[in-house]
Amino acid sequence: MSGSGGNGAASTLTPTGYLSRVAEKSAARVLRTAGALLIEGSKGCGKTWMAKRFARSEVLLEQDPGAFALAEAEPHRVLDGATPRLIDEWQRVPALWGAVRGACDARARPGQFILTGSATPADDLTRHSGALRVQRLALRTMSLVERGLSTAAVSLAGLLRGEPCAADPTGRGVPEAVDALCRGGWPGLDLDLPVRDVIRALASYLDDIARTDIRQVDGVARDPVRVQALMRSLARNVGTAASLNKLAGEADSASPLSRHTVRSYLDALERLHVIEPLTAWPTHLRSRSPLLTTPKHHFTDPSLAVAALRAGPERLLADPEALGLLLESLVIRDLRIHAQASDAEVYAFTDAGGTEADAIVDARDGRWIAVEVKLGGSSHIERAARSLLAVRRKIDEAKMGRAAKLVVITAADGYAYERPDGVSVVPLFALGP
Repeated sequence: MSGSGGNGAASTLTPTGYLSRVAEKSAARVLRTAGALLIEGSKGCGKTWMAKRFARSEVLLEQDPGAFALAEAEPHRVLDGATPRLIDEWQRVPALWGAVRGACDARARPGQFILTGSATPADDLTRHSGALRVQRLALRTMSLVERGLSTAAVSLAGLLRGEPCAADPTGRGVPEAVDALCRGGWPGLDLDLPVRDVIRALASYLDDIARTDIRQVDGVARDPVRVQALMRSLARNVGTAASLNKLAGEADSASPLSRHTVRSYLDALERLHVIEPLTAWPTHLRSRSPLLTTPKHHFTDPSLAVAALRAGPERLLADPEALGLLLESLVIRDLRIHAQASDAEVYAFTDAGGTEADAIVDARDGRWIAVEVKLGGSSHIERAARSLLAVRRKIDEAKMGRAAKLVVITAADGYAYERPDGVSVVPLFALGP
């Protein structure tokens, strides 16, 4: 355990080499209003490093056996220290949840604790959070902006405000997008590493998930071979609403998977922040064509899908259909990161008639944009624009308001511009928060 400074001093815990995260703005807002900030995200996405950016003391339960033993015996004792106090991997000692809640009540001041965890505990443990005691914040892997790959010349916040879209070429296109897909947004995997080494490291990451981490979610033993098989099936179906039966059928496990097993594994992988389904937009339509509500499958970082498929840049470039779905998943990740900074959520949209948008970004104040993702090429952009215009015609704008923007995001390099029909075209490496 360590401590430094006091409530009025700047944190000295920020690690050397730390890169700023888009989520810092949201974290600072929570610490001004809630007693505790709970940062959740996949292992290796940078939760602890970002928490250290704000913390003035810390207890690292996974690295300090003495602190872990003390927390199990007397959980309230590890709460003492300069605030905000970081408690890393808190879920390893479930009794800490009640202790933190009690301390927040007793102190009656915001910004007392920062909790981080790479596995979401069962709801029955955290259901008694209480208003303004603990607020959750999702931290995802690093976006293209955070990795220094995007110019951020086109702001998602600006698109939500309906601002004109204009930017110069970025100098990055499809080959760089494929490289970004394979590398992902992992702060611990340097961009200078050979891409093959990165893919091998991520394959090992998935192996650890299947062999050990997934059991720690709820104590249930699961067959690692079957877990790996399901992750490969998910990777083949990224960006789709594939049914449980299809996922089970495509899992090339030695022993067949049942629907119940698939559902159980999906729940565990979601709680480990390995996957993050994209849910359907709760909207109102003009037509009677019903909305399809099955969530679409996405990994928290598309590089995990690449690793699960045992793919690489050459294989992806040779398979445009798979590459297109993975590119969509990359954009969904970045949209989620940038939308959080604008107090917005990201959804899928598909109706029974086949009208769809890859993403809807819906802000809390009612503004929304529809997004289609394409590899590039004028014909692809034209089809995407027609699809977005069809989506807008389907939405009951009297209830939902008019779309602030219709946006085609393309991996091809070029200018960001407005088409005569009002659709905005944005290069992937120009998008920012």
